Amino acid sequence: MLGENFVYFFTVQGFFVGIIFGILKSFDAEGLLLYTFFITIFFYLFSHVIIALYFKTLTAKSYFFPKETHEKELDFFVAEINKREKLIDSVYKITDAAMKINSQDLPGQKT
Repeated sequence: MLGENFVYFFTVQGFFVGIIFGILKSFDAEGLLLYTFFITIFFYLFSHVIIALYFKTLTAKSYFFPKETHEKELDFFVAEINKREKLIDSVYKITDAAMKINSQDLPGQKT
């Protein structure tokens, strides 16, 4: 929804809330108009504040993202993981070789 449409929608909602509140709380036409006017103005200003905060956070998230730095860090992490996987694979090979040697019966020993 566009920000302008949100302001229109929220202002109309404030108008109807103001009319309902004015009917319930006032006993004359002047009170009805004042309640309706002030509640509509409040909803109008509040909608502008919400839109301003939304667009500020929306542009801040996309503007301040350091993409190059994150890509360099991720490349570094991938390289480190690959090195550790190679080290673990070599340890598995050494362990398998040691287990084969230990599992063979040595000549002259009785089990």
